[in-house]
Amino acid sequence: MNDSQEYLDKKAYFEKIITLYGRNVVIEVLQDESVGVHKLHMSNSNQTDGAVKTILSLAKKRDIEVIYHDKNALSRISKNAKQDQGVAIDIISNSYQNAKSIKDMDSFRLLALDGIQNPQNLGMIIRSCAAGNVDGIILPKKSSAKISPLVIKASAGTLFKLPIYYCNTLDDVLPNLKDTKIYALSSHANNSIYNVSKSDKSIYVLGNESDGVSPEVEKLCNDSISIPMNRGVESLNVAVTASLIAFMKS
Repeated sequence: MNDSQEYLDKKAYFEKIITLYGRNVVIEVLQDESVGVHKLHMSNSNQTDGAVKTILSLAKKRDIEVIYHDKNALSRISKNAKQDQGVAIDIISNSYQNAKSIKDMDSFRLLALDGIQNPQNLGMIIRSCAAGNVDGIILPKKSSAKISPLVIKASAGTLFKLPIYYCNTLDDVLPNLKDTKIYALSSHANNSIYNVSKSDKSIYVLGNESDGVSPEVEKLCNDSISIPMNRGVESLNVAVTASLIAFMKS
């Protein structure tokens, strides 16, 4: 293997790593042997009893590398000093994939998220898509909720059941999908979600909880569609909208 290929393989490996934190979350991850683990990070100020003792026992059982840090170093890893409880873990998520791979797929039905910032909404969207007729979610790293314990809790254990395609922004992905029908969900659109023509490749873009799909992203879409509403109701929660899209006939 040449140096260039080795670098690309290593880069692809580390792109699949997601860091989680919190003692209960780490215990759940370690108990699920279907979830790959890269490293376990511990604060050297932890008392080795209770949950910490359980974590270390599970890590030893699975032969997982444990690295000790001072509290400041650990907080830089967890990125949440207030809630990490002195523990963080790097998991290897094979369902976490680069969105550039979408252009090589023969057919797909995806949801793309534009500025979804509430972790509970993200978790519920993941759960609905995992249960419904959706092949994956496009989740930008910029201006979006990150995969976190709150997201995992809201997804009720479905996070790793569905491909999540990461990118920096949707502008990095959508313009490259020339033969794809891309729809922006909008309460102001005249076309209904129930009148969408069938396509081998389709993406439904859901926007920010307050502002909807941004004007910049809407320009990348082929059309805007809405959910018909009754009794003067203006809009639905974005996670509810995702559920309706996920269970539409494909």
